[in-house]
Amino acid sequence: MERELAPEIVRVTELAALHSARWMGRAQKEEADRAATEAMREMFDTVLMDGTVVIGEGEMDEAPMLYIGERLGTGVAPELDVAVDPLEGTEVVARGQANAIAVVAVAPKGTLLHAPDMYMDKIAVGPRARGKVHLNRSVAENLKAVAEANEKDISEVVAVILDRPRHEQLIHEVRQAGARIKLIGGGDVAAAINTAFPEGGVDILLGSGGAPEGVLAACALKCLGGDIMGRLLPENDEQRQRCADMGIVDLSHVLMMDELVSGDDAIFSATGVTDGEFLHGVRFLSNSKARTQSIVMRAKTGTVRFIDATHDLKKKAGWDL
Repeated sequence: MERELAPEIVRVTELAALHSARWMGRAQKEEADRAATEAMREMFDTVLMDGTVVIGEGEMDEAPMLYIGERLGTGVAPELDVAVDPLEGTEVVARGQANAIAVVAVAPKGTLLHAPDMYMDKIAVGPRARGKVHLNRSVAENLKAVAEANEKDISEVVAVILDRPRHEQLIHEVRQAGARIKLIGGGDVAAAINTAFPEGGVDILLGSGGAPEGVLAACALKCLGGDIMGRLLPENDEQRQRCADMGIVDLSHVLMMDELVSGDDAIFSATGVTDGEFLHGVRFLSNSKARTQSIVMRAKTGTVRFIDATHDLKKKAGWDL
């Protein structure tokens, strides 16, 4: 991949964030997601690449745009796998809450796991705790390892967990171990990224969430030097067959970072839609201006850039003023 691709991918997430942010707090999550998806699709048409969606909004008959298998870009080299979540945190935006982001990851063709749309048990940590935790270990063992790696008392460790009934026992075990908890309503890609930044305020991500989001988080953490692993959690025969079709017969198998994102290169971009710990959300200013904040990073070089941009909406094609 050429380094010039990174700023082009940022333009994709910026436009998605700008369009979806107009729906913040309006209790219309489908409209917010549709706005992000349509904007992202429009901008992808201008990117010099031959991309194929491997993580998208669903199968072709389920998603009119950015469906799995869709070709993106101008059709010229490089050939890339593309993972998208046009609006990670649709419910978050609908409620006007924190940490909604527009997300894109790209990697050389054949290097991203084609994760099926099902739950995945996950554990993610920042660089200091890389290689220190494992899904097959107990919650208490993992929390102790993270505390030692980060040179903290276990009472200072914060585990971020999706606020779901299925996590009741997990939450109990974290409390029993003496750690603190941050419950979130959605957006576990942003939560996984937060483990890699001190200002993120969390040390470890635990619990189950979407498998596609696990691949996106793996792209980000590969760039940041963190770690993530996951175990697929099929709920019916159809989902178990999808695992088998991927070559995963042993459902206890733990997918390591290099299975989620193989190879040594990936580009990840996210733009804040609502305010979060490491990205500001979209700010609509006077005189038809708007401000965005994005992060773009590349695994091969380890470069992490934060980009603050001001947009003149009067000059953006398709913008309804």
